[in-house]
Amino acid sequence: MVIPPPVRAQRITNYLKPYLLKMHFSNKFVSAQVIHTPTATVASSASSQEKALREAWISAQQSTRDVAAAAKIGKLLGERLLQKDIPAVSVVYKKEQRYHGKVKAVIDSLREAGVKLL
Repeated sequence: MVIPPPVRAQRITNYLKPYLLKMHFSNKFVSAQVIHTPTATVASSASSQEKALREAWISAQQSTRDVAAAAKIGKLLGERLLQKDIPAVSVVYKKEQRYHGKVKAVIDSLREAGVKLL
């Protein structure tokens, strides 16, 4: 006798937490983006690869990949989110990411910019 799988209610988690923060750290750059999950589009993003930021940091002899750069990226992303009227985001960690170092810098600077974390 085959038992059918249980019928589940419609998943509403996409609508409860529609904006997800994803961070990527390479050996040269830091980037963060907020994704609107119901439509699978990027709502806002910030990266140390952006031309204006990269030129300013190189002329000031600053790194584009350290904790200070991650904090500046988080602050910039927070300002852009508030301009687009996105008051809260939820954080998605990759397997190897912990709340430490660059990840902590991005999240703390987002909080300081006025964005709530769910």
